[in-house]
Amino acid sequence: MRVVSARDFLIRGLLAGLIAAFAAFAVAYFVGEPPVRTAIALEESSGGHSHETGADHSEGTEHTHDSTGHTHETDEAAGPGEVEVPRSLQSTVGLLTGLLVAGVTLGGLVGVISAIAMGRFGKLTPRATTLAVAAMGFVAAYVFPYLLYPPNPPAVGSGDTIGSRSALYFTFLAISLIGAVTAVLVGRRLAERLGGWHAALVSIGGYVVVMLVAMALLPHYNEVPDDFPASVLYDFRRASFLTQFTLWAVLGVVLAEFVGRLARRQPATARELADVRA
Repeated sequence: MRVVSARDFLIRGLLAGLIAAFAAFAVAYFVGEPPVRTAIALEESSGGHSHETGADHSEGTEHTHDSTGHTHETDEAAGPGEVEVPRSLQSTVGLLTGLLVAGVTLGGLVGVISAIAMGRFGKLTPRATTLAVAAMGFVAAYVFPYLLYPPNPPAVGSGDTIGSRSALYFTFLAISLIGAVTAVLVGRRLAERLGGWHAALVSIGGYVVVMLVAMALLPHYNEVPDDFPASVLYDFRRASFLTQFTLWAVLGVVLAEFVGRLARRQPATARELADVRA
């Protein structure tokens, strides 16, 4: 009997991420592009020509993950050695390329982690385990960082604080990921004494408490100009969230279907699936 390997999960994760990237691109383009164009128009009308002002973590880290925080070029001529990228190219090919890279990368990671998690989440089926891994990844890698440091559109933010804001974002992201992994490990140990349901409640509650404390202790910043339209900011952040949600949701569902089909083809139980070999 051939034991299902981590490579099987990796390949299916990469394919699922590819499919998810195309779905996220549709959301980012049709829902995210309008507020981006509006924000750029506001920046240009106010005479702000430095696209660094719109570069918070939505452009540094979420351009590949979220891609509604597009970098953009102004109408100024490119300097020596610089290549001016048309806005039309950024919003299509550039947007799709960033999402493809993000989707495939996330798909590979979720696939490998799902392979490791098989048989370790109690009596969850392979499909349910994969969905649980994707859901935890979405919450830890995006939802909590989004709540503390939400993405901003072009014309929002100061170029002088990009370094400090990026450092804060990645610090909080690391805390969230470490907290999520710790919660899973603690939950597994508690399951032997409390049972799966109560252990899950305790571990989830502990993770939420740790994140709330971190959110209270880490510095906050608000660089949105007073005259910036609230509706544009809301539309941009909503599009950002919807793009990420689509990416993770499609990735999780498609990979879960792939894993379910893989499990049916193999005469193996969930515990045998956990015996992964690279």
